[in-house]
Amino acid sequence: MEPGIIKTEPNREEIFNQSESIVIKVGSSLIVEDELGAIRKEWFASFIEDVIDLRKQGKTVIIVSSGAINLGRKILNLKNNDLTLEQEQAAASVGQIELSKEYQEHFKFKGFICSQILITLDDFTNRRRYLNCKSTLKTLLKLGVIPIVNENDTVATDEIRYGDNDRLAAQVASICDSDLLILLSDIDGLYSESPKKSKNAVHIPMIAEITDEIEVMAEGPENNFSHGGMKTKIEAAKVTTSIGCNLIIANGQKRNPINNIYKSKATWFLASQSVRAARKKWILNMKSLGEIIIDFRAEKALKSGNSLLPVGATKCIGQFSRGDVVTIKGHDGQIIAKGLASFNHTETEKILGLKSDDIARVLGYNRKAELIHRDNMAFFN
Repeated sequence: MEPGIIKTEPNREEIFNQSESIVIKVGSSLIVEDELGAIRKEWFASFIEDVIDLRKQGKTVIIVSSGAINLGRKILNLKNNDLTLEQEQAAASVGQIELSKEYQEHFKFKGFICSQILITLDDFTNRRRYLNCKSTLKTLLKLGVIPIVNENDTVATDEIRYGDNDRLAAQVASICDSDLLILLSDIDGLYSESPKKSKNAVHIPMIAEITDEIEVMAEGPENNFSHGGMKTKIEAAKVTTSIGCNLIIANGQKRNPINNIYKSKATWFLASQSVRAARKKWILNMKSLGEIIIDFRAEKALKSGNSLLPVGATKCIGQFSRGDVVTIKGHDGQIIAKGLASFNHTETEKILGLKSDDIARVLGYNRKAELIHRDNMAFFN
């Protein structure tokens, strides 16, 4: 038994049922028929049924969908297998409309609303864009919308593009605090070696730790089963498991690929802790860029599980931006917690001690009332 591989498996069904926020990545080969260059209608309809079933169970769902370039290249009659970057961008521009229309029509027919979000790598590396992307996705989910995410191939360049949606899906799962990422592929998970080349290939059903041995299994052409390859899926698993999100690599070629996925042959990568625990640990370990001093009533409210409101804050120290980590101190100077600031230091100073209804009047624009939301706060023992 290789290190990191679980011999006695935990209950897959229980893990799946406890997942409240799910990201599903769908590869282009699953959506688009290669020879015809058109949507695989029956498969697509069955996939939509699965997503709707998850929504009816009360779970939020985000779909990271490929397929735009393959749809567009057929419409534009681009027959070469290797397209230039400019041709890919043109194909994506045309194909994205077709792909979005397909999603919209299917969900609308079932009474659900979906949205389109196009993202580049730069949106995750730029702090302001990252926060705006996170806020938009979170708002859509609260409104019951099913976001359809794809890389913005029409503007991305070779230097900044992800190039595969496995890692993009992992980043989306990260910013949305999702607890499960499903990578639908054309193979049922990770093998010790290529099952197409060796009869001795062993399927790995569950992994608790991504060790060097696991990474070696994913490297090279012998495990390059999809466009992104198994290596990019392992990279995605590194991201998700580190933030408390489990990941499944499953064969999505059959109809209703999500239905009873816990019974299917697949590889599960298990996070060592919950999303909430991982997030709290991350906040506590981050360098604080400022301080917010609160009164005794606010301190009591925080310890009761409430968010920090401006009315309970008396002073702020330091130069910090929205999304930065700040330390929360009591009126006696004792450190209580750390949290992610919802306002920058200038805005915070302006609204100290104000009631929530007065914030928009003072700042001149509407924003959520919390200085630090309780979900973005971690207490010291």
